[in-house]
Amino acid sequence: MMAPFSSARLSAPGFWAAAAMIAAVVLCSTAGEVLTAAAMKSVGDLDEIRARAGLKGAIHAVISCPLFFAGVGFLALAFFSLLFALNHLNLSLVAPASASLTLVTNAVAAKLFLKENVDRRRWTAAVLVCVGVYLLAH
Repeated sequence: MMAPFSSARLSAPGFWAAAAMIAAVVLCSTAGEVLTAAAMKSVGDLDEIRARAGLKGAIHAVISCPLFFAGVGFLALAFFSLLFALNHLNLSLVAPASASLTLVTNAVAAKLFLKENVDRRRWTAAVLVCVGVYLLAH
């Protein structure tokens, strides 16, 4: 029986399996964040809703938006994908790679789907993150 915190694995996953696990975390997380952001934009200003309809009205506005639940669903998938990846890969790879690549995919998704203005500084940061993840993986 393996020790709980042993770094030894019965069989280490190959490059493509590791990449797929990290990609699942990143893509589910990005989808969840984009859908949640879209939901909140479609709901409108919660302060105005709360002033007009109270806290119950603000809560109702959020939970009656299907995009919100789709976003929460994808965020739950991202969480369980992260658990799966951590079960098979080292934390020192999964945590920085998934967090960093999520920054990149969020910038792309914000530009494409939410029509947000992503400035040059954020694109530069995204490129540097990609370089860092490459160095981390090799």
